[in-house]
Amino acid sequence: MTYKPKFISFDCYGTLINFEMGPTARKLFEDRVPCDRMPAFLSSFSFYRLDEVLGEWKPFFDVVQNAIERTCKKHGVEYRLADALALYEAVPTWQPHPNVVETLTAIAAHVPLVILSNSMVDLIPHSVAHLKAPFHAVYTAEEARAYKPRAQMFEYMFDQLGCGPEQMMHVSSSFRYDLMTASDLGFMAKAFIDRGHEPACDGYGVDRLTDIRQLPGLLGLDCLAQAPAMKRGA
Repeated sequence: MTYKPKFISFDCYGTLINFEMGPTARKLFEDRVPCDRMPAFLSSFSFYRLDEVLGEWKPFFDVVQNAIERTCKKHGVEYRLADALALYEAVPTWQPHPNVVETLTAIAAHVPLVILSNSMVDLIPHSVAHLKAPFHAVYTAEEARAYKPRAQMFEYMFDQLGCGPEQMMHVSSSFRYDLMTASDLGFMAKAFIDRGHEPACDGYGVDRLTDIRQLPGLLGLDCLAQAPAMKRGA
């Protein structure tokens, strides 16, 4: 099956930009967390970041600060304010995953690209600049006053675009933050870029890709595809 969406929306961090919050935290806490306890520490940090975005909107710095402070408390590790600052200030330096820039640029000539990111108005431009592709629009949690996976953020995008989910494709490397909600909202198509940081989930009607270069194939742009699409009704 090929899709002809009016717009393609993308998660940014993790899907397009290599989200290095875990590796950054690992390096930051290597003098306080023993190697054998580090995986559990980083798993808690990931969970608390998700938990922090499920309620009322707050600045992303507060999300990071609260999550790392709660993680330190859970694992009996000293927390320092400088920890949250270091984690937050690392975000603008993170770079795109391989093949992302070229693939987005090629697709943009055929379908308008949109970023829907759990980010801030003053933070996201750094990542957009790294991506280089011509985006039709970039929307942040700060503007929507809600974070994914809350539907409010997707609904903000629909209102801004004047386009419903039945005319759109959403692309993400996360079921928990993006694709479960996208499925419930009724997106025309959903593509899971399998980056290995979340397992694939059955029952959400996604196309699973192991390489972003497979995405043009789902759009009928076979001349742009550089890797065969691996489609699975996950």
